Amino acid sequence: MSNLRIVVYGLGPIGQLITKVALERGMEVTGAIDIDPSKVGKDIGEVLGLGKSMGIKVESDADKVLSSSRPDVVLHSTGTWLDRVYPQLVKAIKVGADVVSTCETLAWPWYRYPDLAELIDSYAKSHDSTVLGAGVNPGFIFDALPAVLSTTLVRLNRISIIRSLNAAERRQSFQRKIGLGMTPSQFKEALSRGEITAHVGFAESVLLTASIIGINLSEVREGQEAIIADRHYETPYFKIEPGQVRGVDGYGVGLVNGHEVIKVELKACAACENFEEVRLEGEPNVTWRSSGTPGDPATAAVVVNLADRVTEARPGLITLKDLIKYSYSW
Repeated sequence: MSNLRIVVYGLGPIGQLITKVALERGMEVTGAIDIDPSKVGKDIGEVLGLGKSMGIKVESDADKVLSSSRPDVVLHSTGTWLDRVYPQLVKAIKVGADVVSTCETLAWPWYRYPDLAELIDSYAKSHDSTVLGAGVNPGFIFDALPAVLSTTLVRLNRISIIRSLNAAERRQSFQRKIGLGMTPSQFKEALSRGEITAHVGFAESVLLTASIIGINLSEVREGQEAIIADRHYETPYFKIEPGQVRGVDGYGVGLVNGHEVIKVELKACAACENFEEVRLEGEPNVTWRSSGTPGDPATAAVVVNLADRVTEARPGLITLKDLIKYSYSW
């Protein structure tokens, strides 16, 4: 049980799960921040559907909540792109709180936002704050998990990870962001305009894995494309006809002198099999396979489980590399 004082920043589906897990772990919720008019002013117990009042109202004024509640840790889940959530992180750092965020591009921010990464690191150090980006992906399946599994190898030559999930079982917003029911041209246009994101974080996961293990990559590539239906599929939210988008298949690869040493792949589609598989090639060869990790509960668990460890970490912008102690040495 933890007695950390926390503020929850963002009460979407993931933020609500994070809050419930935190409460189950004995953390004290001292504030809740969201801009959704349907949530602002309501007791957090009502928003979470707990059937009781918690005495904490959801507020939109982040500065007010953070300055009055003085949390130990802010559990942050509002967005994917660091440039958009950066002002929110600064508000949390300003009051000296540590931060664990689900922002995918914060898992390895030097790839897309090197200048912002340096600003966050400097500002956090000056306010004795620690900032971490983590979740299930990036944050576990494509990075922490294979790095830890590599501990058993005498020699490691290559890592490949595939995550496959049945998108029909996921929440509506997830199905929408991978383009279910769109035409192929609609998918490409929506992805290029940023109206949908599909998966974000392939490169971040590759770079994070390489960092944990100690691989000096010379090149990183990533990409994703639509999976097109050849028959009718149906989810609770979308009807998918032949020729429409059934899901997405994406990848990230890390190369050393032209040789692929890390590959991560995500296949998310209606009626896809649920599994994860990690293949470690070297001495010995090792293959690890699961029956699938439920993404939303796992993300909430990762964020809450790391909260205590983040309070003990050095100030500044950190990654999972700073929290993982045992892995193969490349």
